[in-house]
Amino acid sequence: MTSWNRVLLCIAVFLTLAVVGCASGRGPSVTPAPSTYTDPFAYCAAVGNIDAPDARWAGPAVPESIAKGLQTALDAPDTPIDILTRGSCWRCMNGKVYGCFVGANLPCTAKANTARTPTQEEKDFCAQNPNADVIPMVVTGRETVYEWRCSNGVPEITRQLDQPDARGFLSSIWHEISEE
Repeated sequence: MTSWNRVLLCIAVFLTLAVVGCASGRGPSVTPAPSTYTDPFAYCAAVGNIDAPDARWAGPAVPESIAKGLQTALDAPDTPIDILTRGSCWRCMNGKVYGCFVGANLPCTAKANTARTPTQEEKDFCAQNPNADVIPMVVTGRETVYEWRCSNGVPEITRQLDQPDARGFLSSIWHEISEE
């Protein structure tokens, strides 16, 4: 028997075994992914990237595991879990769970604002406060990554406070939650 014939025989045997195995139910099986999830870690591993849970999420709005993870990430062991559960949101980035606690009006659900051009509101503020050391966030918006001030009536950036993460959210307010 030539080498070529041996290769063909091996292929034929392999295909026969594969067909017989599948037909008999003894062949390799693949467990289909669930259509819904109640474990945020399994959910994020399956969906990869999503800015808020979708219809595939069947668990509570904020699972206790995420609230406890935020309690640790924020170094807030005395903050009651129910407060964190009610005041937080979560999402998936690169297959991992990330949580954000709204706390003091943090813009958890908004994308970071990286615009370097002053808004009309900032211009109006500086027209009324020509040399203000800081333009308040109520004027700039909490989503901005910059600190702004007024210099002779003109808004200008003094420094960068934050940066967007890979999904475009403020990186300083979102915390990766570890599965415990």
